[in-house]
Order: sequence, then C-alpha cells, then structure tokens
Amino acid sequence: TGSTITMERSSRTYLNVDAVASWVGVARLLQAIFGCTTFSLVAHRGGFSAAYGSFCISVWCFCFAVTVFILTCEFTRLHGYLSISWGNFTAAFAMLATLMSVTAAVIYPLYVQFDCDSNSCEVRNFRIASTVFAGLLFWAYATEVFLTRAKPGQVTSYMATASGLLKIVQSFVACIIFGALAKDSQYNKYAATQWCVAVYSFCFVMTVVVVALNHFVIVYTFVAILMYVSAAVIWPVFCFDHKYGSPQRPYQCSRAMCPWDNQVVITVFTYVNLVLYMVDLAYSQRIRFVSAH
Repeated sequence: TGSTITMERSSRTYLNVDAVASWVGVARLLQAIFGCTTFSLVAHRGGFSAAYGSFCISVWCFCFAVTVFILTCEFTRLHGYLSISWGNFTAAFAMLATLMSVTAAVIYPLYVQFDCDSNSCEVRNFRIASTVFAGLLFWAYATEVFLTRAKPGQVTSYMATASGLLKIVQSFVACIIFGALAKDSQYNKYAATQWCVAVYSFCFVMTVVVVALNHFVIVYTFVAILMYVSAAVIWPVFCFDHKYGSPQRPYQCSRAMCPWDNQVVITVFTYVNLVLYMVDLAYSQRIRFVSAH
C-alpha cells in the first residue's frame, strides 16, 4: 500500500542517531571536541613555529576536518551515496589519525618553551592546556581503533583487521624514513644506499596500492619482507662501517642538521618496518588458514 511505501522510504532517510549515541560515535564526538580545542588553544595564545609547529597544527586541523566529515556522513547517512568502501575508509583514517595525533602530541611539547615571561605565565598555561588536549585527542582516536578493530570470527572491512591496520602503520613509518632521507642523509653517496631508498619507495607505493585494492596481500608482504631484509643489512653497513661511513657521530655535526643522525633514524625505522611486515605476514597467513577451514 501507499502508507507502507512511505514508511519504507522514511526509514531509509531518517537521521542515524547511533552515529553520535554509540560508543564509536561518542569517541568521534570527543575527537572533534578535543581536536578543535587543541588547535584553537595553539592558534590563540599557545603559538607554534618552524616546520615542527606547522606539522602539529596541520595534523590537528586535518584530523578535525575529516572527523567532522565522517560524523556528518554517518549522522545523515550520506556515506551510502559515496562510491567508496566506507568501513575501510573510516578504519584507515582512525589508525592514521592515531599515529599522526600521537606524533603531534609528542613533538609539540618538545619544541615549545614552557617558561614564564616577565609579565605573566598565560602563554605557558595555554601551551600546557594544548599539550593536555593533544594527548586526549590521541586517546580518543586510539579508542575508536580499539572499538572498531576486527573481532575473532567477525566479518568486517579489511582495514579493520590487524593486517589492514598494520598497512597504515607501515606507511606511516615509511613517511618518517622519507622525512629523514630528505634531510641530508647522504643516501646518494653509494649505489647500495640508493637501492635502500628504492626499497622504501617501492614498498610504500605497493602498500598504498594494497590498501586501495585489498588484493595479493600475502604475496606482496612476503616480497616486501625480502626487500626490507636487504635494506636492513645494506643501509647500516654503508652508513656506519669504517670503510664507507662513520660508526660514531662526527664531532663537527651540529645538533639541528647532521647526516649521521638521519642515518640512525632511517636504520631504526627500517628495522621497525621490517618487524611490522613480518607480523603482517604472520597474521595474513593466519587469516588464510582460518578461511581455508
């Protein structure tokens, strides 16, 4: 009948209260509140400067904008009209926002001064408040990741699984490596270290492709492990061996710009990503084993 059709249509168009009333919805509301508060405090009196400060304020503004977008789409059900995998998108963003927000929460208090000037301590108090809310923002995003992660036996989006979340972490670590490479790491000094840069670049691009397509996960992860093993052996040899580099930090290096420091950062995060890929492969194999039975 006509009334039945009208009721069915209205049931598809009413606002989704669960988008803000569920535990995940509450976490997202807190993300928006904490994010807005953080960058507002910093922009008002907390202050930021240089590349590190610009990175922090960009992270908070970006995360706030995307969170508001997700809340709006969930509340109005507009995400049903988008030609993307909404579950993969929200899971990937929550993981990425967690990593970015914790990085900003650590960097900001390290590169601002908390001393009082001769007139008052108002600026210091704003910076302390900004640091506190930046930490709360990280916990809000981490809570969403915890709530939306795939449970055993649950059918869910790939990006909500441990393997999918690890892909985001791998990409984020690769970005840290690229940042250190760009800051005078002297990677072009040897062909061997240039191979390491090719490994980082290839694995980063392929990880992004896997995230987008969700195919060939196990094969790609195994190949990435082999390539990272080669980089994990080659990079420290050509950076810290007496024959090619320096096993100790050169005395003439400044604190702000020292190629040796960047080489150490790249070495550490090379091994971090290698471990992440190995864990990823182990989990991917587990998924394959369970699904086969």
